[in-house]
Amino acid sequence: MVKKIDKSLNTNIHQYHIVGRAVPTAKDKNPNVYRMCIFAKNDTNAKSRFWYFMKKINKLKKSNGELLACEQIKEKFPLRVKNYGVLLRYDSRTGTHNMYKEFRDTTKEGAIAQLYSEMAGRHRARASSINIIRISEISSSLVRRPHIKQLLKRRLRFPALHLPTLQKEYRKKFASKRPSTYRM
Repeated sequence: MVKKIDKSLNTNIHQYHIVGRAVPTAKDKNPNVYRMCIFAKNDTNAKSRFWYFMKKINKLKKSNGELLACEQIKEKFPLRVKNYGVLLRYDSRTGTHNMYKEFRDTTKEGAIAQLYSEMAGRHRARASSINIIRISEISSSLVRRPHIKQLLKRRLRFPALHLPTLQKEYRKKFASKRPSTYRM
């Protein structure tokens, strides 16, 4: 039996590995090659983000550059739950902020989707104003945030607050009060 990924876990964000450089000229025959891992909805958006960062960081525009490769990176183990640490920078109404966040997900794309959702909810930051500096898979011992730490226990159990009603053979014929599924 082949395990398939649940469709509900799929996100519309993908990870792309993009390699580019300046167009070779007579003055510079072998220009420096730059590579980036970029999260975007499709390869067109990823290429656009690549040139946006190249213009900011390396002063290289799309008109004077060329792409050598653009490929989507697939997760090696998309069914295993992992912890991710994300270092990011975002622009808010008051300025630019650096931030470190932790997420628990099966893929990097899922963790980044959670990041965008959380940043929109907590900080009103749009995806266009968020720059992901680094994302890395972290071991359980390196997890810092309490909301992720609480999920790392060996025998994790959740309370069953609402229990199913009893089968007919075990029910009382006449009860003094209405049945309740809430038990504490």
